[in-house]
Amino acid sequence: MEIKKITEKVSVSAQISVENMAEIKTAGFRAIICNRPDGEGADQPSFEEIEAAAKQHGLLAAYVPIEAGMVTDTDVARFGSALKDLPRPVLGYCRSGTRSATLWSLHEAQKRPLPEILAATCAAGYDMNGVARRIANGGKTPTQTGDARYDVVIVGGGAGGIATAASLLARQSDLSIAVIDPSDVHYYQPGWTMVGAGVFDARETAKTMGSLIPRGVKWIKSAVAAFEPRNNAVILDGCAVVTYQRLVVAPGLKLDWGAVEGLEQTLGRNGVTSNYRYDLAPYTWQLVQEMNEGRALFTQPPMPIKCAGAPQKALYLSGDAWHRRGVLKDIDIQFMNAGGVLFGVKEYVPALMNYIDKYDATLNFHHTLTSVDGEARKATFKVTKPDTDPTVVTVDFDMMHVCPPQVAPDFIRVSPLADAAGWVDVDQATLRHKTFDNIWSLGDVMNAPNAKTMAAARKQAPTVAENIVADIQGRSPVAQYDGYGSCPLTVERGKIVLAEFGYGGALKPSFPKFIIDGTKPSRAAWFLKEKLLPPIYWKAMLRGKEWMAKPEDIKVSAD
Repeated sequence: MEIKKITEKVSVSAQISVENMAEIKTAGFRAIICNRPDGEGADQPSFEEIEAAAKQHGLLAAYVPIEAGMVTDTDVARFGSALKDLPRPVLGYCRSGTRSATLWSLHEAQKRPLPEILAATCAAGYDMNGVARRIANGGKTPTQTGDARYDVVIVGGGAGGIATAASLLARQSDLSIAVIDPSDVHYYQPGWTMVGAGVFDARETAKTMGSLIPRGVKWIKSAVAAFEPRNNAVILDGCAVVTYQRLVVAPGLKLDWGAVEGLEQTLGRNGVTSNYRYDLAPYTWQLVQEMNEGRALFTQPPMPIKCAGAPQKALYLSGDAWHRRGVLKDIDIQFMNAGGVLFGVKEYVPALMNYIDKYDATLNFHHTLTSVDGEARKATFKVTKPDTDPTVVTVDFDMMHVCPPQVAPDFIRVSPLADAAGWVDVDQATLRHKTFDNIWSLGDVMNAPNAKTMAAARKQAPTVAENIVADIQGRSPVAQYDGYGSCPLTVERGKIVLAEFGYGGALKPSFPKFIIDGTKPSRAAWFLKEKLLPPIYWKAMLRGKEWMAKPEDIKVSAD
């Protein structure tokens, strides 16, 4: 932990942990302000955990969460109220400290000269020149000129963003490219299902972001606040401005843990877990190993979600572990699915149903998780079956694996790039924005009707790269995405039903049936998932090697 002093009364820092609290107390602080929303990071402690640790050390704690890059005048007022109410000195923290420094700068602008604010924050290691421009411009960041300009700016350093950067450089090495992402760590999220089954160690699924950014690409370690597409500008956390000739939007989606009442407060304890978080997937395996009897719930929220098969993957692998230990007969497995079918592509359902029967799991369709009482171990669901009035049921549990509701990130939903539902609005074939023709999008954040999977991004990145290079050359789009997605359904340890499909549920197998028949459980598919896909991800996809992912040419019909 590095504490950065702004004044004698206020300091800021990056994310703190429970273990840092004694050091914070020793440093003389009397209070802390959390400016980071719960659930923003995959390995982030909740404010409840931080507050409890603070109280143990005689510190007060206030929660003033600010969405990354979304500092409003109301937020500044809330921050000011917290400062007024808390004893000094105060430590504010967020992901990097930038939000806390920004809040302090805007709050102090009412009474301090700008040069004094800039000097104090600069000495602490934060560039607030963008904030100064916002203050001088009457509260709005000017975007006619930028702090930096690139041929291509990519928002998001996940699978889609880094793969696109690498694919672009493989086609045109002289491009100036920037990737904007505030995260220090990049995760191989498809591996978390295997962590939750005791197959992978969680550490195998994480690498530093800096080690993965392609050579020659500028990494801008910041969050995005807003888009000004008519000025070809992206406004960053701290009000800095980056301009572009072409923009790629790939920040992923937001796991909306807060949409389920009581869920955030009980995650990681009281038998409530989720393979959708890096720090919780090991807890899944712990619970599976410890459970010998009782009821296990596995929930799935309304679509869209990323890796729609993940909730039932957790069910199958847990059921398999209990079967192997001989305790399955004493465990009541319940699948609580907000949807109306087990899987959206019918050809794979018979094989999956065989495993539902094997694990004696009960399918509860149209059940949406609405609240959790962790200490009482009770979960409440809204039941909305067709042609019937909605009802509410409360179910006891001993273990519950939760797949959270999922939405587009806030800075996307309120932007000019979004459709009515909040997703980036693209042409589903070319992945080009429908309104702004120098913007493309891929991955979980855009609105094409494909499955949101890493395998989809693997196919989308070359398509976007090919079409951007064609645009640079003054040509029309040349590549199209066919909706390909893959869901390796881990039905038991050692076997997978390899679902591969495109738009409209059309089957898109990558292998001949004599190698892998995706509609049947296969050891070869498990080998692919366990041994081959991780190195393909790290060493091929993120490095611009488009193995089995070459872009498909746009078919031009003859007149």
